[in-house]
Amino acid sequence: MTDKKVYIIHENDDWTKHLIERLDQLSIPYDTWFLDTGLVDIQDTPPAGVFYNRISASSHTRDHRYAPELTSQVLPWLESHQASVVNGSRAIELEVSKIKQYLALQKAGIQTPKTIAAVGKEEIIQAAKKLDTFPFIIKHNRAGKGLGVNLFDRIDELEDYVNSDFFEDSVDGISLLQAYVKPVNGRVYRSEFIGGKFHYVVSIDSSEGFELCPADNCQIPIEGQVQSS
Repeated sequence: MTDKKVYIIHENDDWTKHLIERLDQLSIPYDTWFLDTGLVDIQDTPPAGVFYNRISASSHTRDHRYAPELTSQVLPWLESHQASVVNGSRAIELEVSKIKQYLALQKAGIQTPKTIAAVGKEEIIQAAKKLDTFPFIIKHNRAGKGLGVNLFDRIDELEDYVNSDFFEDSVDGISLLQAYVKPVNGRVYRSEFIGGKFHYVVSIDSSEGFELCPADNCQIPIEGQVQSS
């Protein structure tokens, strides 16, 4: 009988090393699947174990452009064999699309800012005019770390940006025009829930811009409270 393992599906060693250290401490057998490139032979049978998906939408910022696309093929293969998968196909689908995240939040009764998706520079301008809310932001549909987020007070400012060399298109080609919601006291709060149970909140200072990555910036004091640096 094949021994079961924990299989960590990821594309970022820095974000995974702490989990690996803990598995070592607990003497839990594991293997890592670094899915920046790879093969998917759908005739194969997956090994026995638990598969933990940790692929991020920001993988392209680490030169792992197709990690989510590859993972989105690997997960259904695992699931077709009734493998135990944490963060399965639905999770990766939501991970790479803010539009789908907003729709899921709305379905759950959670309010989201007014948002219009657009593909193409002229369409971005049209979307901003249709949004007709000021100030507003443009952001990437698939991003991470707050990359590609810019705040504007007027349509002509957006036009200048979109037609300049500074314009940064989303990796999936979809830009989002969205009503700007000013954070209370200049801070953004990210709450973490596991199985519907609240575990902790990360407080992030947004006064210096939108590129806010809790995984990169937060510090964890001894008493267990999480606060950004």
